[in-house]
Amino acid sequence: VKPMTPRCTVPKAVPVGKTASLHCHENEGYPKSTYSWYRNSEPLSPDTKSNAKLQNSSYTVNPATGTLVFHAVHKGDTGRYSCIATNDAGFAKCEEQEMEV
Repeated sequence: VKPMTPRCTVPKAVPVGKTASLHCHENEGYPKSTYSWYRNSEPLSPDTKSNAKLQNSSYTVNPATGTLVFHAVHKGDTGRYSCIATNDAGFAKCEEQEMEV
């Protein structure tokens, strides 16, 4: 079963240095969806260590739960965030939401 549009929760504004948690979830898809996050239409890699562009980022993505956590946000984390739920039957994307740091 193709995933339905996931429900995304993105904080509107987060003070620099604070933790920010973004959530993405849908429960119609079968098999269970995996989730990927995008900032300004660029994919956020679940593995920040291997990507030189992301080495200063302090976030973790959990593809199974759809949670994106910034441990200490900085100005560069400001942007439009969206999430895609994917399974064998297809994918669905939530609306982009702005997060201001």
